[in-house]
Amino acid sequence: MNEKEIRKYNKISSTESIKIVPFDIQKRYTSPHKHDKYLEIVYFIKGSGAHYLDFEKFEITPHAIFFIKKEEVHHWEITTEPVGYVILIKESFLAHSLDDTIAKQLLKLTSSQCIQADENDYSLFALFSALTWEMNQKNVLQQVIEGGLKAILAKMVNYADASHVETTDKSVLFLNLLSEKLVNSVSYYAGLLHTSAQNLNVVSQKAFGKTASDVIAVHMIKEIKRQLIYTNKSINAIAYDLSFKDTSHFTKYFKRYVSLTPLQYRKKAVLEV
Repeated sequence: MNEKEIRKYNKISSTESIKIVPFDIQKRYTSPHKHDKYLEIVYFIKGSGAHYLDFEKFEITPHAIFFIKKEEVHHWEITTEPVGYVILIKESFLAHSLDDTIAKQLLKLTSSQCIQADENDYSLFALFSALTWEMNQKNVLQQVIEGGLKAILAKMVNYADASHVETTDKSVLFLNLLSEKLVNSVSYYAGLLHTSAQNLNVVSQKAFGKTASDVIAVHMIKEIKRQLIYTNKSINAIAYDLSFKDTSHFTKYFKRYVSLTPLQYRKKAVLEV
């Protein structure tokens, strides 16, 4: 039997680091997929239906904003013709940003998947529209694009009530590393960040209100669930791919957080489809 992997979609060319376009009305129904090295912001002005993001179903309503991180699996089931905008952001855009404001704003939105904007917030529509226009000009000005994006993200942070989240360079880098490679070890990430495990815990507590180990666990459990639901990989293969020392350890780890074994969770998920 051929091994089924999670599909990866790439909607941005290798020469682009950011893309801002109207929502493609042909993409009303898609299969579960994740994005290839970019995150996505989708703002609906009109539309209805459902957006499935990881393991949750969100209703699509006017003025809903969806924040889709690159490791998340999602798909659309849009029942009426949508009107809206899409922003795709690569790591390379953040790396060449004029300052770290955008990276820190995105970090504040880490826990946000669906944000409901005020229906009378006409400035949000104007910002998306203006950025789309700017991206179509011959000479795209980085300062203008970043300024508009910061304004949109500031509104999203405000609507998500995430302005209280503390951000530091290390907390931003920690999340970036987690999205690149998942390893169940605080020491591993501390080493990459040139700090101690103890200090990474302090950084993590301030930024996320969780220990570094708990932050890793949140990402790890989500990825295990994705592999169990969206692929037909064996339990052994998933454990190996995620660097667990053996299947027994993998099973105990998963059950500690989910109260089900991986196999029980997979069977339950199949029955609920």
